[in-house]
Amino acid sequence: MSSGPSPTNDPSGISKAAPFLTKLAHGSAPFITTFLLIHLSAPVLANVGGSNLSSQVMLLGREYYQTGFGERYLLLTPLAVHVASSISKRLVLPRNRPRKLSSVLSLTAYSALFIFLPIHFVTHRVNPTDPSAPIFAVGPAELDYEFVKVGLTKFPWRSWALYAGLVGCVALHAAEGLNVMRNTWFRSWAGPSAKTRRVLAGLAVLPVLSGLFAISREPLITFSSLAGRFEAAFTRSWVYRI
Repeated sequence: MSSGPSPTNDPSGISKAAPFLTKLAHGSAPFITTFLLIHLSAPVLANVGGSNLSSQVMLLGREYYQTGFGERYLLLTPLAVHVASSISKRLVLPRNRPRKLSSVLSLTAYSALFIFLPIHFVTHRVNPTDPSAPIFAVGPAELDYEFVKVGLTKFPWRSWALYAGLVGCVALHAAEGLNVMRNTWFRSWAGPSAKTRRVLAGLAVLPVLSGLFAISREPLITFSSLAGRFEAAFTRSWVYRI
């Protein structure tokens, strides 16, 4: 999320921590990328197999990122390390050195972190399986891409805005972040231009959104009682009540 260290004019020596923070930020990125490739493969495959194939792939993916070990150590811990080290790096570097908050890398990171990701996580992970609200609770085995389909059907503009915003921010941030890592560790390699990076990010987003579109065009095939619980789980989030 921020540029490389520069100890120049830093009499306190505080920026000496920057190389360590850079390694933490860059070292945690592959874990997050692995999760994203697994997680987003489900909507991408809806282009060829519809929501049924997406649900099957999602259930397989849960073996990686929703087990007690996987969610804690392969997803949440690397994400926390990535965020904490990147923000800390911004704080410890001299004021004239951190990457501007207006940069694509920073804007996409903080938009995803403070807007899209919390809403997505609460809506899709916390609310549906919250044991404190048994009237809304959905068992893990019941939570598949019919849940996504209900959101796209009942709350179309909000669902599309949130999905597109989250996937777009992640794709752009990944493209810019890869360029920062290349520039840090492999400077002799010529990287793509900013325009090319953004075009590639857009191309990566397209199959995800087209897969969601394919899902949205399908009829609901779940029981009406379960669809009602899905809808109730969505409306527990304030964004689906406005």
